[in-house]
Amino acid sequence: MRVLTIIPTFNELESLPKTLGRVRAAVPATDVLVVDDNSPDGTGQLADRMAAEDSQVKVLHRKGKEGLGAAYIAGFKWGLDEGYDVLVELDADGSHQPEQLPRLLQAIEDGADLAIGSRWVPGGTVVNWPAHRQFISKGGSFYARTMLGLPVKDLTGGFNAFRASTLHTIDLNQVESKGYGFQVDLKWRTAKAGLVVKEVPITFVEREFGTSKMSGNIVVEAMVNVTKWGLGARLAKLTGKGGR
Repeated sequence: MRVLTIIPTFNELESLPKTLGRVRAAVPATDVLVVDDNSPDGTGQLADRMAAEDSQVKVLHRKGKEGLGAAYIAGFKWGLDEGYDVLVELDADGSHQPEQLPRLLQAIEDGADLAIGSRWVPGGTVVNWPAHRQFISKGGSFYARTMLGLPVKDLTGGFNAFRASTLHTIDLNQVESKGYGFQVDLKWRTAKAGLVVKEVPITFVEREFGTSKMSGNIVVEAMVNVTKWGLGARLAKLTGKGGR
């Protein structure tokens, strides 16, 4: 399988070199695409220098900060155009452990269309994460799971591996969500398409460098969208019209 690991960045100057090095050591065969949203701290320029030294590192520059979802969509489309078989989402801040990436890739090898790095299944854990962030993550997953009727424990997690065929099946052009909502949206679309979703336990570690991009607006957007999707699905089922 040709694997592309996508790492979105915005002001990740300190964390990017360490994370990228760990990815390349953990899975030497993977190419890495850094999607930089014109970071003021020079992360994009650093990524360019790293790409000049390593042919398996690619850089996609975007004009500005447009949200995590938009960055991943751009990375997915780039990877699909380049013919990769598996596309991986991974944070630059060190919260996702690159050493656990082989677990997700093995799940894909074993037949999963989407492998989710899950904090909330047996064997999954979080380290040094504030209680309020755990509450938001667990609560958000529980609410989304209940509203959407999905048997997935970690719907908001961002360490995921998709088959290229999965991304071709779900309509990326219709995905407008950001943050938590974006992660839920992709998982729901995959499940609704009847594809195989597997959760793999991971260890999630609070970032070592920089500041979290999480905001109240992202949480509100996710709650509103999940409610809209869930109610829409119930209405469609009652009226027999199918749909979102």
